Amino acid sequence: MAVVARDSDPGAAAGASRPAAASRLIASMAGLDWLAKIWWAFLSISLFAGLWELCWAMGWADEKLLPPPHIFLDNIAEQGRYFNTATRWQVGQSMTEGPSAFESVLITGAATTARVFVGLIIASVLAIGVGVLVRYYRFFDRLVLPTITLLSPVSPIAWLPVAIFLFGIGNAPAIFMVVVALFFHMVLATINQIDTVNTNLINVARTMGASKAQIYARVIVPAILPGMLQVLRMNLFGAWMVVLVAESTGVGYGMGQVIMLARNTFNPSLVFFTIAVIGVLGFTFDWLLRLAQRRILYWLPDTAERLRVL
Repeated sequence: MAVVARDSDPGAAAGASRPAAASRLIASMAGLDWLAKIWWAFLSISLFAGLWELCWAMGWADEKLLPPPHIFLDNIAEQGRYFNTATRWQVGQSMTEGPSAFESVLITGAATTARVFVGLIIASVLAIGVGVLVRYYRFFDRLVLPTITLLSPVSPIAWLPVAIFLFGIGNAPAIFMVVVALFFHMVLATINQIDTVNTNLINVARTMGASKAQIYARVIVPAILPGMLQVLRMNLFGAWMVVLVAESTGVGYGMGQVIMLARNTFNPSLVFFTIAVIGVLGFTFDWLLRLAQRRILYWLPDTAERLRVL
């Protein structure tokens, strides 16, 4: 026998008020969502650094080979002066001249970030354009796609001599390396995204009298935009890996040159300090890209939160 609680029943009122109170609490905490994310990010990094420090304290890691964070972060001013690679390679200039240690880190980090950003933009525009043309024109598909598929497995490091032959030393070879590393994979990803577009959308556009060009411009390209932004984010990390290799050949100044300097001088503290700077820059760049993705694709649901409640 089922028992039905009346509205005047105190138990029913209390039971109904609990979900409402929980909803108000969640709504009040929504404005502090960014603070919670910062807290969890700080906790995650602190846990990793704590485990590293524990390995050092237990004697499992040699501080001369694997210095813990409190060692290579303790002398930031000393490590930062090694980032002044632009002045170091000038004849007759000493390391004490030019920008300060902090300014050198900012200049070097900004230079590497700019190369990543420019290469990522060029590769994205070219790859999406070529991918659309491959599916738009059958002749272009047969003429270009086999070559792209052939060059896609080639390691970006193999293109390093080609970049030096074509552009010499400077920013151009580093940007070229980033473009080559991302272009072929992004073309194939664009083609795959186009092939997976819902055919119902295309059929509706045809029924409404849209031309082939209008279908691609107003149906297919907007439909593949979410997937391409996700591909762009994944390739961001690949761009950071490639630009460091390119900068090690000599581009004036960059994070890759600092890594090579640390290796040649056997300076593990400088290696890990540079890795920390690269990690901060990559994390910030990825955060900005995810923020832009949420702004552009505002209509997409938050699938991560939806899956967590399963």
